[in-house]
Amino acid sequence: MGSLENKTAVVTGANSGIGLATARRFADEGAHVIITGRRQDALDAAAAEIGANVTAVRGDIADPADLDRLFAIIAEQNRRIDVLFANAGGGEFATLEQVSEQHFDATFNINVRGTLFTVQKALPLLNDGASVILTGSTAANSGGEAFGVYAASKAAVRSLSRTWANELRGRGIRVNTLVPGPIKTPGNAGLAPNEQEVKTLHDFFAQQIPLGRMGEAAEAAAAALFLASDQSSFVTGAELYVDGGLNQV
Repeated sequence: MGSLENKTAVVTGANSGIGLATARRFADEGAHVIITGRRQDALDAAAAEIGANVTAVRGDIADPADLDRLFAIIAEQNRRIDVLFANAGGGEFATLEQVSEQHFDATFNINVRGTLFTVQKALPLLNDGASVILTGSTAANSGGEAFGVYAASKAAVRSLSRTWANELRGRGIRVNTLVPGPIKTPGNAGLAPNEQEVKTLHDFFAQQIPLGRMGEAAEAAAAALFLASDQSSFVTGAELYVDGGLNQV
């Protein structure tokens, strides 16, 4: 029997990368997984990869109407949520001089506003004792150049998780933040304009990481499973770093 047998899990941003790897792992552990993503073709491919026990709902977490539709579909299936992995997010490089209003709004709309309303709108369907997992980033602590807006948005996510862990304690709902370091994902590769630059970027990351390599999406998924399952029943308001020691050593 899997550690999420007969549970219902929602994973946003599950088209690829950490979201897809986690949705697949949750399904393997016995959960029925509802996945979301903005691109229908990628979402369909993700659902096919996961196989059984999956419902795919196209949507953008920055759009409140899409969130309302997502949770309406879950309610129509007579499901309640045991695990909510608010994973959808994104960012682009921009130095202080380069930041535009559009860049700022796009980053905060998905990473902060979208995350906040994902969790808020899920509340009526969350079971008491549920696990809520937010995706943070090591960038929130590192002060890396040209990533200031993204880092600030992920620092906000970390702050929200602490507050919500306190606010939801009466229902036994645990709220934790998964903090990936450099992980090999399409989103990470998308930070560079071409394959050669991707290799340069990945080599740079690997040189900074004590374990000497970038992480795999499956490794982040394993950490998300820990936070989703009863194995972490006494863990809330915490940050779980999956960064090869980057921010720890």
